[in-house]
Amino acid sequence: MDCVFCQIISGNLPAGKVYDDNDFLAIMDTHPTVKGHMLLMPKKHVENVEDADPELMAAAARLVKTLGNKIIQNLGVPGYNVVINNGAVAGQVVPHLHWHLIPRQFNDGLKPWPAAQDYAVGEMEEVLSKLRTN
Repeated sequence: MDCVFCQIISGNLPAGKVYDDNDFLAIMDTHPTVKGHMLLMPKKHVENVEDADPELMAAAARLVKTLGNKIIQNLGVPGYNVVINNGAVAGQVVPHLHWHLIPRQFNDGLKPWPAAQDYAVGEMEEVLSKLRTN
């Protein structure tokens, strides 16, 4: 069992548990972007979004809402980011599907997106055509 999240789920590694049920575990991120940054993960090892079944994704969305409400109410923040880094190129460090819930304050200095890019003439249509292809 090389997956660090599977080791945490099995109890072989310690973690600050925020939420725990039969299917999911939410823990504090040990290297948080901001205080209160947590990770929600399925207990079943699933590497990425494509490997997850629709029921798991729906259950995770319901838990994100529950945990997000806890962040707002209990930490007194006005909002939070929900992020999945899907694949190494997207910044996924642990190959076990997980959602980052990151509490936010106005003017906290975090910038989740770089400056927007513009499409060249005709480029959007080309990309759109590729995305519409089965």
